Amino acid sequence: MARSDGRHPMKVAVQISRARFDGRGWRVIRPERGTHNATLIDCGGWRELFIDRRSAYQLGVLWLLAARSRRTVIHLPLRGGRQPAEPAFDGTRLDLVLTHHTVQLRASLWPRLRSALGPARPHTVRIPSTDMPDPDTIDYMARHRRENADLLHERIHADTLFLTGSAPVFRETADRFLDIAFRAPGSAPGEETPHHCCTEFHEFDGILRNSGGIHVQYHARWLPSRPAELQLRSAR
Repeated sequence: MARSDGRHPMKVAVQISRARFDGRGWRVIRPERGTHNATLIDCGGWRELFIDRRSAYQLGVLWLLAARSRRTVIHLPLRGGRQPAEPAFDGTRLDLVLTHHTVQLRASLWPRLRSALGPARPHTVRIPSTDMPDPDTIDYMARHRRENADLLHERIHADTLFLTGSAPVFRETADRFLDIAFRAPGSAPGEETPHHCCTEFHEFDGILRNSGGIHVQYHARWLPSRPAELQLRSAR
């Protein structure tokens, strides 16, 4: 994992699967090695997303991919990943699906689309660093205007959180993950940092619809891997 210096793109290794389903072609992208140190939990009124540096980087780059790819479904099979050593949260573990709103994926079709996918092939996603907007150019006040359409729409179906939105909202929120990837407080290997590091997609930020919010928290220490059969079930 290397930070872009402005000349080199940000890269993530992925797998691409395709399917002909519901009268059209589909392309689904997943991280090649999964997102082992990441877990998403539905806590009822809000969601908790726990990540480490590597998964924060993956999420940030794939967030930017969702902004620029209008024909791609991005699937992060988080249900089979590891859990942070602490804290413990009660709730339903979820996968995560990101799509540009022009993809028009209906959540109810997702289980059948997954079953229809063909063999995966390796690929490297490269996102230019110029896709990251300058924070000084973002009109934060516009997010609270009635006519604002640049929102992340949330729906939960089949133990999966679907986030659908426009290019601007994905592009302008990717830095929440990349900031954690590159600026989370340091610690010795396997040692939890004493400093809290988190970010949030707040329901009053003007970027969410149909959501009580998503709290994103960095952790350095993680429990051992889940049983292989649970990881396989999540990836299907």
